[in-house]
Amino acid sequence: MTNDLRIRIDATDLPGLFCPPAAFADAAAQAYRNIHVAVQRSAPPGELLDPQPGNATAVTWTLPCTATAAPSGIDVKGPYIQGRCGERFIYLSWGTVEDTGTFTMFRRAKLLLGAVPTDVLDAATHTGLLVGRLGLTDATGCPLCARVVPPAIIWTAEPTG
Repeated sequence: MTNDLRIRIDATDLPGLFCPPAAFADAAAQAYRNIHVAVQRSAPPGELLDPQPGNATAVTWTLPCTATAAPSGIDVKGPYIQGRCGERFIYLSWGTVEDTGTFTMFRRAKLLLGAVPTDVLDAATHTGLLVGRLGLTDATGCPLCARVVPPAIIWTAEPTG
């Protein structure tokens, strides 16, 4: 069984365009300005999908993928899905954008697909749409980073259309 699937990431509570160095544990950290966030493509590596400013009210990305039965459950693959079978994830890359348009990444959030409840992922293979809803500001007021699992992200299966 291979089904076409779309994953939609609905994000709110963005941190703004500036992050002070005091928010990082690294004493040598710099302040980050003109912060943007985007979904990182798996191949070619580093390519970004629709970078959005850190002061947006909300952002949404829709990712094409497929869902296939695998010994470990349902395996999701696509151009924006990273990792090996059983360890798949989506990267949200945070970076600064220069006047030239150059994006320089400084941190990432890793949305773990293995943390999607089994019943939700199974339902999404039938409806065609898996939706992840999350806030993108961490407890210090900076861009959310590291591993993102429920309850920080809520996954639901929804009808397409």
